[in-house]
Amino acid sequence: MDLVPALEEPLKKVLGPPTAKVMAEHLGLHTVGDLLHHYPRRYEERGQLTHLADLPMDEHVTVVAQVADARLHSFASAKAPRGKGQRLEVTITDGSGRLQLVFFGNGVHKPHKDLLPGTRAMFAGKVSLFNRRLQLAHPAYELLRGDTGESVETWAGALIPIYPATAKLESWKIGKAIQTVLPSAQEAVDPLPGSLREGRGLVSLPEALLKIHRPHTKADIDDARARLKWDEAFVLQVALARRRHADAQLPAVPRRPSPDGMLTAFDARLPFTLTDGQRKVSREIFDDLATDHPMHRLLQGEVGSGKTLVALRAMLAVVDAGGQAAMLAPTEVLAQQHHRSVVEMMGELAEGGMLGGAEQATKVVLLTGSMGTAARRQALLDLVTGEAGIVIGTHALIEDKVQFHDLALVVVDEQHRFGVEQRDALRGKGKQPPHLLVMTATPIPRTVAMTVFGDLETSVLDQLPAGRSPIASHVVPAADKPHFLARAWERVREEVGNGHQAYVVCPRIGDDEEEPKKKPAQDDADKRPPLAVLDVADQLAEGPLTGLRIEVLHGRMPPDDKDAVMRRFAAGDTDVLVATTVIEVGVNVPNATAMVIMDADRFGVSQLHQLRGRVGRGSAPGLCLLVTEMPEASAARQRLGAVAATLDGFELSRIDLEQRREGDVLGQAQSGARTSLRVLAVIEDEEVIAQAREEAVALVAADPELTGLPGLRTALDALLDDEREQYLEKG
Repeated sequence: MDLVPALEEPLKKVLGPPTAKVMAEHLGLHTVGDLLHHYPRRYEERGQLTHLADLPMDEHVTVVAQVADARLHSFASAKAPRGKGQRLEVTITDGSGRLQLVFFGNGVHKPHKDLLPGTRAMFAGKVSLFNRRLQLAHPAYELLRGDTGESVETWAGALIPIYPATAKLESWKIGKAIQTVLPSAQEAVDPLPGSLREGRGLVSLPEALLKIHRPHTKADIDDARARLKWDEAFVLQVALARRRHADAQLPAVPRRPSPDGMLTAFDARLPFTLTDGQRKVSREIFDDLATDHPMHRLLQGEVGSGKTLVALRAMLAVVDAGGQAAMLAPTEVLAQQHHRSVVEMMGELAEGGMLGGAEQATKVVLLTGSMGTAARRQALLDLVTGEAGIVIGTHALIEDKVQFHDLALVVVDEQHRFGVEQRDALRGKGKQPPHLLVMTATPIPRTVAMTVFGDLETSVLDQLPAGRSPIASHVVPAADKPHFLARAWERVREEVGNGHQAYVVCPRIGDDEEEPKKKPAQDDADKRPPLAVLDVADQLAEGPLTGLRIEVLHGRMPPDDKDAVMRRFAAGDTDVLVATTVIEVGVNVPNATAMVIMDADRFGVSQLHQLRGRVGRGSAPGLCLLVTEMPEASAARQRLGAVAATLDGFELSRIDLEQRREGDVLGQAQSGARTSLRVLAVIEDEEVIAQAREEAVALVAADPELTGLPGLRTALDALLDDEREQYLEKG
């Protein structure tokens, strides 16, 4: 947070152009403030060393260790044919393990003089494997002597900060640069209101910056981190609270369903009763729709929890109140699927203006990019006249040509596939801002919902409707136990023999139009490319699934072909559908009971959970087989084991988040190096985020313009650079 002029000073002026250039290009640091907020990743204690035994391969590491021995060898090579080549091998130790350092050629002289047995130093380099032993080749090093004035000063405290570094800039050089700018920390203006800081016993911002970079004790580090976490959580929550406050000031038309309208008729048609969860969430939505400012609600529910039904009831309520509802799907396959299932659920209520249509019926139209001209013209006409109360479509709904008679509600399916700009463009189609309901089947931990979708109220559907069957999931280790894979194909044949159907999912399509083949990196040379739909379909048809009716489905097929394949599969004319993740969302074929996911380790945890939700949608139990060639000890196998062990999507989303960096999950809401989370961990710091949200809501309610808090306003400006401002504006 570049707070005041001293902290806005460009690093070029303070550190000189060469260092500043590396910092800008490799670490995204441009000003003194940026550098002060580049926090240590961890700390080394003088007497306690990094575990050399745990070093990660191919990563750039910094270790503190002691030289055990150093030997100079001569050898002959093309460059030094008469045995004049020199190689210095230094072994360092930290008590937990040993590590070899190697220096060649003219580079041996200085380290040979410096690195005597017993010497302690910091070493930085890339970990590689040579003769089955870990080594660092030509590492940079800094002796920890404490004899010259500078060293004593630099390595003062007992704790040595280790910074996120790059090959171009070692951790200790970053440390020295920070020492240079640290006096400016005194001028940092505090964004937290004084009452909040005192009430929660937090240290001031200048003190926190000093303690995080030059701690004398572990308590210093804890104080600093506790304070800096609050900064991140609070400033972001204030931004979101202001967004919600501004939305609440927007006008919207209240939409109350008529007591004996389409919604009542629809409920009477349902062959089952709603779950308690569906009733509760529907009430929350209807309460929002009845207010005179726009609803902004996130509906998250497990795969198969009945989100579409809840959304349809909301759309019917709006149509009853004289408005129109639009549902946006991320793909044509999904838009067609939603259109089919909505029309089926509504029956004669979807036949407005047609013979046999119910008295209070409306028209449900589909609008996609690949529709024929005549059908498209008719759909556009139905929208502008108000003849169609409900429209379901893809991005095509957002085009300038599309005009609504009175757009009252926008339902967005699978938000994470849908750009903010698109949500914004559709919102602009209403005479007044329409109500917005965002649906996702990816369970989002509460804290992520508060951090990323903090401008939306959240409803959760966590019960599965009666009649949904359990799904058994198993990992199939194809490399260790090939007979398990053979058994997997037998299980598919058994399911088909019992009158059911199966999916086989692959990571790639496999035609030649895919992106040009990159030369595999050195380490990937032995990795085969991911399995492809077209290859696997042929192998299955000629091998283990011969005689079954197999079809393929992928994103590069023409829309009509895709739809035809889906229709045949839904009708039971196909036994096995070999597909990419195009089936991940919303495809509903109750008779499909088995799914085999090839190269399952190449998919994320949430994605596997989504895919698995395509089976077990009828009364027969589902089976999901996760095929992988990864070795048992690998992280990928542990991830698959976690997916197989639980059907709880919220539990899996926590695992997913713990394994990935927060930045990936928070995506666009945390884009930009300056603004991404530095010390706040979304899962671990649940309490801080929840408390920061409460404080932020209270503060914004009392003073939306933040008139008395110049420090907070400055911090917000730094957080909400143009890109973020737009993101939240449109969110």
